[in-house]
Amino acid sequence: MLIISFLAIIIGILLGLLGGGGSILTVPVLIYLADIPAKNAIITSLFVVGSTSLIATITHASKKHVCWKTGGIFGSAGMLGAFSGGRLNAYIPDALLLILLAIVMLFAALSMLLKKQKTTSLAAQKELSFCPLELPIIAILLDGFFLGLITGLVGVGGGFLLVPALMHLAQLPMHAAIGTSLFIICLQSFAALMGHAAHISIDIPLTVSISFLAIIGSFIGAKLALHFPPALLKKSFGYFVLTLGSALLYKEANQSMINQLHLLIAENQAFISGASSAIIVALLYRVWLWLHTKTNKI
Repeated sequence: MLIISFLAIIIGILLGLLGGGGSILTVPVLIYLADIPAKNAIITSLFVVGSTSLIATITHASKKHVCWKTGGIFGSAGMLGAFSGGRLNAYIPDALLLILLAIVMLFAALSMLLKKQKTTSLAAQKELSFCPLELPIIAILLDGFFLGLITGLVGVGGGFLLVPALMHLAQLPMHAAIGTSLFIICLQSFAALMGHAAHISIDIPLTVSISFLAIIGSFIGAKLALHFPPALLKKSFGYFVLTLGSALLYKEANQSMINQLHLLIAENQAFISGASSAIIVALLYRVWLWLHTKTNKI
């Protein structure tokens, strides 16, 4: 328990230092160090992510860095996706969930490592320092749903995907995108918990303890962040997550997992065909919308 408590504080410190991302370590820590089954670890992670994001949202809201309308629209679709992901989680083998988590971790790591720091002039900051009244509703609903689905399935907040989406779709400045993404993560996390509630129990004392320690760690991290270059922190953490995600993928991608995947597909062919068709149509629409936006800017 001492090791778990220490790691919970470390996760919180990472959240405070990076403004997000530290929660992606919660599930691996609970599975491999606390010996908690994957599905229980995911639901515990959702509670940790939701509670720490709630505290952070209050802090950002006090600075007027949360766009409530944008967050509400994005978050409503995210809640539906997160609840659906929580319900689907019951039908997916643990090994396959861990493979999905490893892929998400690799994607997060590459996002941290490849993303270039952009400097924005003071005039541009002022121009973007408002919450937009007109939004691309359909695109926001689609992105919100799919990001919420990931949250519900594997128990990560997804801030590394939410912040760029809010900056691109809603044209929010960085500080507003971070604050609004935390609000959305709160909504998604607690909707996902409702989705999991029907098929899995939660160890309340352990979950509350980890959440409490993570929140304390986040305050420590926020103080430490003043003394470290953000770009260096993200790069270092990106390499760490890349290594951990690769190790997780190597460990879980075996013949047993492949057999479980074949069995899952064989037993749910109709559902998988229908869901795949809907996802492909939605993704094609998003690609068209992205190309259309790019063309208009030329």
